[in-house]
Amino acid sequence: MVTTRELDISRAVLDLVGRPPDLDVLELLHDLTAYAAAFLPARAGITVLDDSGEVAYLTASDELCRRFQQDQLDLDEGPCLDSARSHDPLPVMLLDSEQAAARWPRFTPRALAASLTAVAAVPLHTPDLMLGALNLLSTSPPLPDHRDLELAQILTDAAALALTHRRDVAEREEVIRQLQTALDSRIVIEQAKGVLAARRRVTIDEAFRLLRGHARSTQQPLTALAARVAAGDLPDTLLGRAH
Repeated sequence: MVTTRELDISRAVLDLVGRPPDLDVLELLHDLTAYAAAFLPARAGITVLDDSGEVAYLTASDELCRRFQQDQLDLDEGPCLDSARSHDPLPVMLLDSEQAAARWPRFTPRALAASLTAVAAVPLHTPDLMLGALNLLSTSPPLPDHRDLELAQILTDAAALALTHRRDVAEREEVIRQLQTALDSRIVIEQAKGVLAARRRVTIDEAFRLLRGHARSTQQPLTALAARVAAGDLPDTLLGRAH
């Protein structure tokens, strides 16, 4: 018997891999983290290598995950940095283990104090280019198992296939350019989340949900809507007011 969850996963893979050639990379990777968080027992975030070769976080399934990724960048230490720099997956690692304490001596105690219990990652790559990683961060049981990591890799590979949908997009320079554009767009989206959260008096996570929902219902790019909101131009419907 095919379960509803199996159907939902199949639809997610088709959605990720079936993006048009002029896809919005940031929107694609936002959807990847959303699907990962929906189907796996973990929060999800993406770290990438920017055009200078430095690790940067690109997106996260929620604000807590985003902060965990930013902490690692500030400390220059942690699983998200390691996974973005590596070509290999990071198996599930408990943060209260001696291995984690020895590997990330500054990040580990900070993460444990914030209730992060385990980490894992799978690589995000095209056939000839390592782009970064999908990071899985757990704050409560159950923890991801090997089947969860296989599913995480399938979802990540589907997104990577969308990046190489056209021959010219598969070129290294073009893929890196797209990622850099997505990194720049991320900053605008974070500004828009803050503006909307303040105006609607909601959490950052709820503000992002409202932004994405409005962008989809009005069929406009998320980055374009975010630029308007960050500049103070908030549509009445986004503010909860009828036309």
